[in-house]
Formats: sequence, structure tokens, C-alpha cells
Amino acid sequence: MDNKIDLYADGLKLDEFNKDCGIEIDGYTFNPSLFKKNGATDYLDYSKKILSQSNNKPVSLEVFADEEAGMIKQAKILNSLAENVYVKIPITFTNKQFTSKVLYELANENIKLNITAIFTIEQINKILPLVKETDSILSIFAGRIFDCGVNATEIMKSINTKVHNDSKCRTLWASPRMTYDYINAMETKTDIITMQIEQIKKIKMFEKNLDDYSLETIKIFYEDAKSSGFKI
Repeated sequence: MDNKIDLYADGLKLDEFNKDCGIEIDGYTFNPSLFKKNGATDYLDYSKKILSQSNNKPVSLEVFADEEAGMIKQAKILNSLAENVYVKIPITFTNKQFTSKVLYELANENIKLNITAIFTIEQINKILPLVKETDSILSIFAGRIFDCGVNATEIMKSINTKVHNDSKCRTLWASPRMTYDYINAMETKTDIITMQIEQIKKIKMFEKNLDDYSLETIKIFYEDAKSSGFKI
């Protein structure tokens, strides 16, 4: 399969960076929830450990302050850790107000941005004028859009058309719910997809024969029943 999209690994643990996933990894994404899940206790120390394993590939690290001054301060600290850092800024604060002033200031200081938790093209329209001349990553949570019973592929098509026509920014398909979203992302002309390691490992199955896979599945059920000693 031709790789027509950049593939980022989402939330890798420190001992997973050098594992062979069967496909080239182009970058890495993290957020505070993934840090917590991975057992991090010192945010900056854990960020530094991640960067030491990244081979200078893009690494997105997220702020967690919830007001302008604190968010800008955290962004500058994260940015100072390494040249390959993209600072993740949520599209709004928890009060639903847009982080526009934060984005404007950081973009003017040439800090690389990953604007995250985007769900709608209206949100894109709000912040795109502020970053259109930058190579900012715009992370659209397609998987969570699907969770709401909305066709994320149609939203991604509209967003990609807008972003690619009106800016230098790149789009990212975030929170995928299945490995096939790798193909969905390519078909909607998304620039990047970020995936959990178990999803990435399954990409190598795309050429697998379905009849063979059917038989493998049947054998698994049979062997599990046999080893359990079930009787009817």
C-alpha cells in the first residue's frame, strides 16, 4: 500500500518507541489523559523522556492551563524543550470561549502548534485566519464525531477542502475508532492520522485474504471451546 498520509503514533509508552509496527511512524501525539494513563507523575520530566525517544520526529505535547496567561506560559516552556515539539492548544477553554488570543500570540512567535479537540467546520472558520500562514496541525476528532452518530468522513472532506484552499495548515484525523480509518483519512485527503499502537499493527492485515481469516477465526473459537472443556 502506498503511504499517502503521515502516520503518527498516539500515546506510546516509553518502552514502545522502538517496537516494529510493520509501517513507518512519522511522528507522535500525546495529551494529559495519555500521560496519566501511562503513569507519568512529572509532566516536564516525562515530556523530556518522550523527546529522547522520538528520533527528532514531530512530537505533539499539550498544555493543560485553562486561562490565557497560563496557557501561553506552558506553551512556551513545552516549545523550549526541543525543536521537534508541536504545542497542542485546545480549540476552546473549558468555558467554551475560543483560545484565539493564545493562538494569535503563539503563532506570531513562530511556535509550532497543534490545535486540538476540533469537531466542526465552524470552529475551523473561527481560528483559521489566525494561523493560515503557519504549518499548524489542526486535529479533528473524527472518531468522536462518529460516536455522536454523525458521518465524520463528510465533515473531514469539507474541512480538508477549506484548510487546503485557504491556508498552509495541515489536518489530522484524531481519535480513530478502527484501523480502516487509515484509509478513510486518505480518501478524505487528510494530511495526518494518529493511531494507537494496536491499531497501527493491524494495518499490515489490509492485504489479508478474507477466506483465510474466516478459517483462522473458526479455529480460534474451536480451540478455545476445546481447551475450556465445554460440553453441551
